[in-house]
Amino acid sequence: MPALDEVHSTGRSAGYRTWHSRYLRRLVPCDVLTALVAGAAGLATQLENVMPALGLYMLGVPAVVVVWVGALAMADAYGSRCLAVGSYQLRAVARATITLLAAVAIVAFLSNIGLSRIYLFTVMSLLVVGSLVARLVLVHWLHSNRRQGRLMQRTVVVGRADSVAALIQSVSMEPTQGLLPVAACATDVNGGEVRSHEIAGVPVVGPPRLAIEAVDVSDAEVVAVASHPDLAGPALRRLTWALEERGVELIVAPGLLDVAGPRLSIRPSQNLSLLHVERPAAARTHVISKSVMDLCFAAVLVLLLSPVLLAIALAVKLGDGGPVFFRQQRVGVSGEYFAMLKFRTMVVDAEAHLARLASRSDGNTVLFKMKDDPRVTKVGRVLRRYSLDELPQLFNVLKGDMSLVGPRPPLPREVDQYEPDARRRLRVKPGMTGLWQVSGRSDLSWEESLRLDLHYVDNWSPIGDLHILFRTVNAVVNGPGAY
Repeated sequence: MPALDEVHSTGRSAGYRTWHSRYLRRLVPCDVLTALVAGAAGLATQLENVMPALGLYMLGVPAVVVVWVGALAMADAYGSRCLAVGSYQLRAVARATITLLAAVAIVAFLSNIGLSRIYLFTVMSLLVVGSLVARLVLVHWLHSNRRQGRLMQRTVVVGRADSVAALIQSVSMEPTQGLLPVAACATDVNGGEVRSHEIAGVPVVGPPRLAIEAVDVSDAEVVAVASHPDLAGPALRRLTWALEERGVELIVAPGLLDVAGPRLSIRPSQNLSLLHVERPAAARTHVISKSVMDLCFAAVLVLLLSPVLLAIALAVKLGDGGPVFFRQQRVGVSGEYFAMLKFRTMVVDAEAHLARLASRSDGNTVLFKMKDDPRVTKVGRVLRRYSLDELPQLFNVLKGDMSLVGPRPPLPREVDQYEPDARRRLRVKPGMTGLWQVSGRSDLSWEESLRLDLHYVDNWSPIGDLHILFRTVNAVVNGPGAY
């Protein structure tokens, strides 16, 4: 096992812990500029007023800047923990907006100042839109840098060896989290010394009790604690105190697999705080809102895309004279069978050739896929490249057999191979798109596909569905895993 002084350290140079400051140097001026524009636009709506009313609105320009930036700061819109997460930024802007509106209402009531509704609407609209656009652009900039290994936080991972390995693998798969493991403090499953010098490519520098020394030597900005019996209660509290003195963040992995943040909350008590896990998507209002969203979106998309649907149907028909649509029996919610529609992309007798091609599958152990499937027609290759063959599934959504977002609709022969855990996928309607679509599609292993589907089943929400729909556009344009 390497000694602590063998762990590479960059030293506390000028580049140390700069991602947050670099981000704020871009974000704060954007918010100030947005507030100035909003204040000036609001003033422009009141130019016909005479003094002293016009003077009040002129003073409102710098006041809007100070109040809006202060409201964002109070809403934790500049905190390091939420800057990299777009959804947190949206909620922070929403909190700042509500706070500002409440403050304006109270001040106007107590001082008997009559603010113009047009002025207030103009200012608030520009503040919200401008700040949201700035944040979305900067989150994209930050994520792009992190995918290239820049603006990362040096991290020491602490815990039992197997938990440390799983945590390192998890953060490595999501570089946008910004965690760069540089050292591991771990024990084996029996609490003894780890024999290997590395865990998942990260050097092991000793047991968990050396975590503080590892932080000092490696110039770490974060300590991530995985499951370990020795790091609980007083020991974890002392670690927190020591990290606080060094300005180092502490992250604790609760050991819960694929439980989304909104389902987790702390239930406080005098002696012990408990982690409460809500039931998966149990609210009936969520189910109803999902159904209404599916019907509305699908109806609008069918109307908007009707010329495209007709053009594709004509291209398929003229390609080889065969049927336009391909109907295939799939398994829906609660194991119900339904006929799923697609534009035909293969030769008419494609199913008859499946048996002889089974050994050449490029898919996983359950799903059959071929990157160069000889059964695919010329028109079909273009349709598959951009997922245009799946557009007729909008009619399945209108019929109620499918949802816009959900697990991949499985074939009956796939369901016959399901283990008990995999059958949980059938608790919700299958979707035209889903986490599997935006995470690699056919390039995923069966285990990865199942994990994503189960994560969706346990954590879906209407807002989450909208996020997946937006991500689907990028997945379709870039075409990863589409064949």
